[in-house]
Amino acid sequence: MRRKNRGLTFEAAMARLEEITQALERGDLVLEDALAYFKEGTALIEHCQSLLDAAEKTLRLLEVGETQAAKKDE
Repeated sequence: MRRKNRGLTFEAAMARLEEITQALERGDLVLEDALAYFKEGTALIEHCQSLLDAAEKTLRLLEVGETQAAKKDE
């Protein structure tokens, strides 16, 4: 993950990805700019995936904790 994206929330990263997508879909960018947008978008996707992976891990840990607490209550 690039340091530039490290502090971005999931929502902010998704909003920026939407901006990039719209710019690329317009088709009016010169090649160098299009490649720069694509590169930034790829990094943002990696960042979002990392955030989603961390959230999934947290949810799994919470589920395990709830399952163990329920077993103790039985």
